[in-house]
Amino acid sequence: MRTLLKIGKYLSLFIVVVLVLGIGALISLRMYSQQQNAAAYAIDSARGINESGYVNIGGIEQWVQIRGQNRDNPVLLVLHGGPGASLRHLTKSFIPWEKDFTVVHWDQRGAGKTLASTGASIAETMSVDRMTRDGIEVAQYLRTRLHKEKITILGHSWGSILGINMAKRRPDLFNAFVGTGQVADMPRSVRMDYAQVLAQAQAANDQETTRALTEIGSPPFENRHQLEVFFGSMDKYPPASDRAAMDTIKSTLMSPPPGYSLRDVWDSYRGFMVVPSVRLYNEMLSTRLASLGPNFEIPIFFMHGSDDNLTQASLTEEYFKSIKAPHKEMVLLEGGGHFAFLSMPDRFLKDLVNRVRPYAMR
Repeated sequence: MRTLLKIGKYLSLFIVVVLVLGIGALISLRMYSQQQNAAAYAIDSARGINESGYVNIGGIEQWVQIRGQNRDNPVLLVLHGGPGASLRHLTKSFIPWEKDFTVVHWDQRGAGKTLASTGASIAETMSVDRMTRDGIEVAQYLRTRLHKEKITILGHSWGSILGINMAKRRPDLFNAFVGTGQVADMPRSVRMDYAQVLAQAQAANDQETTRALTEIGSPPFENRHQLEVFFGSMDKYPPASDRAAMDTIKSTLMSPPPGYSLRDVWDSYRGFMVVPSVRLYNEMLSTRLASLGPNFEIPIFFMHGSDDNLTQASLTEEYFKSIKAPHKEMVLLEGGGHFAFLSMPDRFLKDLVNRVRPYAMR
């Protein structure tokens, strides 16, 4: 028995050493990759801009990143999804955009470096209204900082809710709105999503997911457990396009932008998975953008994946048809999912430059 305990002790020690060495090797590889990537992120043009830092927005310090090859280009404010899903770690995916736009990433309240500056208690202040007002303040800051009369908004998923609200409240600040993964009628969409993923699980004889979905019942959801089961089940059956997008997102953990630390990785995770309150999720999932009225004073563009399994394309098209705007275009990206801007980067950027940029230049 004494011999077995000794063997167990040495075996446990060996496993700990191997784990420590393995983690150390991964961290070293990550740091090396980060250093090697630095040249790809460099902006060397005389008229270029590459700056980031905290700006006082909504009474708290919020992180804003500004990058572009030419300050004369139109400004594109990217509103990330989530809530809490900062896109700053995906900066590399936006480098091709920087030739034609000055691209701004803003870590919203409860996300990324903004979350790092405030702590998780900020969740109690997060709402559509508060974060819409934050977004308007960011736009005003960018107009002054970059000497622009107006800027363009691109909102993804949750960000499309904020973007539509911003365009409604302060059309004088913006020359166009672009929505992707565009929200329309979330109560109807979530009911359709639930029925779809339940049918997919049943067809795959996935008894675990079928049982979990049946136990939480159909939406609306009342607690975090139901939300986690629902979104976790959706993640098991993404369209092919979104599987490719997830590979892009995961690859950034080992090949991140310069200065993107392991703390940033942690804040990115908890901003999306931990911080948002059930109240905020329920506010998002009860959104019906048509209730804001059909009239817009700026051009509206929807660039939406045909296979989006979260914000159903049929509902986005229905909302688009109801809109009255000086100019509007609905681009249905065939085969694209909820993250079409990542999985179909060339097609997405081509439409952004050819369709949106002429209006963004005005």
